[in-house]
Amino acid sequence: MEQKSKIQLTNWEIVSVNPNDKKWNWIDLFCFWGVSIQSIISFSLITSLYLVYELNFLNVLIGCLLGSFFVYFFSNLIGKPSQKHGIPFPVLLRTSMGIKGAKYVSLLRGIVGVFMFGVQTYFISKSFSYLIRIALHSIDNTIQDHSIFFIFILELNIIDWVAFLLAIFIQFFLYSKGHSFNKFLINFSAMIVYLGMIIFLIIIILGHNNDVMNSFKDLLILDKVFSKDNIMSIVTVAGTIFAYFSMVIVNFGDFSRYVKNESELKKGNLSLFLNLIIFSFFAILIVIGADIILNKNMVKMEQIFTNPMDIIGKFNNLVLTFIVLFLVLFASASTNLIANYIPAQNSFINFLPSKLSLKTSGLVILFFGFFIGIFWAPLLSQIGILSFVDTAGAFFGPIFGVIIIDYYVIPKKTIFNKDIFSSLPSGAYYYSNGWHIKAIYSLLIGFIFSAVTIWNVDFSFLQSFSWIIGALVSSITYYLMANR
Repeated sequence: MEQKSKIQLTNWEIVSVNPNDKKWNWIDLFCFWGVSIQSIISFSLITSLYLVYELNFLNVLIGCLLGSFFVYFFSNLIGKPSQKHGIPFPVLLRTSMGIKGAKYVSLLRGIVGVFMFGVQTYFISKSFSYLIRIALHSIDNTIQDHSIFFIFILELNIIDWVAFLLAIFIQFFLYSKGHSFNKFLINFSAMIVYLGMIIFLIIIILGHNNDVMNSFKDLLILDKVFSKDNIMSIVTVAGTIFAYFSMVIVNFGDFSRYVKNESELKKGNLSLFLNLIIFSFFAILIVIGADIILNKNMVKMEQIFTNPMDIIGKFNNLVLTFIVLFLVLFASASTNLIANYIPAQNSFINFLPSKLSLKTSGLVILFFGFFIGIFWAPLLSQIGILSFVDTAGAFFGPIFGVIIIDYYVIPKKTIFNKDIFSSLPSGAYYYSNGWHIKAIYSLLIGFIFSAVTIWNVDFSFLQSFSWIIGALVSSITYYLMANR
């Protein structure tokens, strides 16, 4: 009976990592955080903060570093128990929510992950689509004039469909090879994107380096950094940066479980600051350089472009276009892996540990991601579904708060490895028929405070801080209830 009860909760993909397989060091975490920040959204966000909103340069920098500090601090907290015990986020969740409660609570992360995987795959397919069009045009510049290319199904023509199928099946093929290959993919992607950005920057500013440097110097306005208005700007920027990274914090244990030791974990997480500075520097110079070149070439510019796809759209340069599409493809795919695919995969395996594997859980993600991707443009993006996704995401901060109090305060950093995979009523994490009622209640209270910033317009100004608000409320509630 004991063996049977363990099998129900055990899967080779979510059991404790063998110490000999803990091979991640700080460099691997540097690449992890590099991949986390190397996206079109991040590129546009950072360059907009520095160049579009007319904020003090130093205020933006301080705000970015402040937001990153909270990401660093919280990632260390949530990453340590997974690193120490070698368990992923859904299994760690069993200690606080109960073995059954963790199934359904972690499934929320899986649902959000698979939804965003489908949406991200749709946008990844756009890069494939552009590359296919470039290839066809280079072969025959009239081939795309045929009527077959003007037949649209769900707002996608034949090239778009081929590109989407390529995007989703290539991701499934790559991501289902296991942890070692995923680590290689993350490291390769981070380095190749940075290398590509260097090449992109050289091409952009070649012959205009003095103008670019002078424009960059003009940004360095250091007056009244800590005035009342600027302090609010710092807080706003910090909240924006933290909100961007908040998606990966709660399930950071899915990756920290492979880190060699706590020292490497902390050093690796410190590299988030380095990544932010490097990426921001490259992004700002690229946008400034592109703006200078386009204005000198008498290109009509109504505003400065902060999206790399918009920038190359104004350049008639095939090499530059290819480099940017290549970078976007790698950056988007690797971000999709760590922010969506792996969290969804571990959550699904935890939900049905005796039935799912890497391949079968990947097929589940592939199935739902396919329909989400193809219906994104014609339907899902039109009905405001992202508000419901954000609402589901409002659980992540409260989940974090309960886990942290449960691990660091209540049982004094103790996890019973034997019981964490046991469904016997005598197990430490069986609680009330597999549910820890106090933790669930605390989670719901935290969720209410977090979700109100999404649905109540009077509190919408706090939406960037909804994660922290939910974590704080749930942690206090759980601490008070657990000590009664």
